[in-house]
Amino acid sequence: MSLPSCGQGGRQPEAELGAVGDAREGFTVGLLLPGEGPDRPLFTRALTSLCPRCHVQYADAAGDQARQGRQIGRMLADGVRVLVLGAVDPGAAAPWVARAKLSGAKVVAYDRLANGPVDAYVATDPARVGREQALALLGAMKVAGPVLLLNGPATDPYAATVKRGLHAVLDGRVTIGWERDLTRPDEAAREVAAAVAALGGASKVGGVCCANDAVAEAVAAELARAGMAGVPLIGHGGRPAALGRVRAGTQTATVHTDVAAEASAAARLAVEVAGGRTVYGTAIVSNGTTVSIPAVLVPPAVVTKGTPPGAPAPGAARGQGTRSH
Repeated sequence: MSLPSCGQGGRQPEAELGAVGDAREGFTVGLLLPGEGPDRPLFTRALTSLCPRCHVQYADAAGDQARQGRQIGRMLADGVRVLVLGAVDPGAAAPWVARAKLSGAKVVAYDRLANGPVDAYVATDPARVGREQALALLGAMKVAGPVLLLNGPATDPYAATVKRGLHAVLDGRVTIGWERDLTRPDEAAREVAAAVAALGGASKVGGVCCANDAVAEAVAAELARAGMAGVPLIGHGGRPAALGRVRAGTQTATVHTDVAAEASAAARLAVEVAGGRTVYGTAIVSNGTTVSIPAVLVPPAVVTKGTPPGAPAPGAARGQGTRSH
């Protein structure tokens, strides 16, 4: 929500100070994503409902950080003054966010908390993702331990918060026999093979928790190859393929990301920051370079084989193929 504007006489209302766009006249919002997914139509629909004259300029970086930098530069050159940025590399995004701010643009960090002077942030609550993953793992374990944790990149603030949520539940309750921060999903199979060898065989593994469903897909294949198909396996994202594995029993659970809720919140924040309004969310976060960033953190939902069909809707799940957390 935003604070109502108030002004007297000929003074500019305080809520409009720093405005870069007027919802009555419309403006262009740049939507920059690290990879293709369902976000674009959901965001466009949400923005249109709030600002019928607004337009979306879209760019998909296909996981290429340098490409995303060029896309940001082109949007700023085109006069786009609100960027909704799903950063390929949150830590490396700071110079581009700073450039946007120097150009007079507002930046809403989307799904990943980019470094730099961002105005607002929206994502699925990473701490809750970690806790829900840990609880799902504990509930499914048939062997006392140890467990394997395959986290997202250490440089990704979202992945780091998920990791802290995992440890807050697991530490002291199970033995963590193998833990790695992965840069890419294709590293997962090698790590599982190394972990099994180090721990003394497949029968010693109590479960595996993965940063996302792309990692879980690689792990599921390696578990099947190693004769460990029954080992509890937890993912994150709710990709359609992951939901299929959950139904088939080759993946125990996934923590679902409600992309529709994220996109709707991002559209609201984009309109509010464009109007120069003070914005509020569900939390205040810091990205290491900027403090007191208003954030909307969407609660996740656990999907297991016993989850009733349609709750949550698979169509709202985000593809994780080019995302690391």
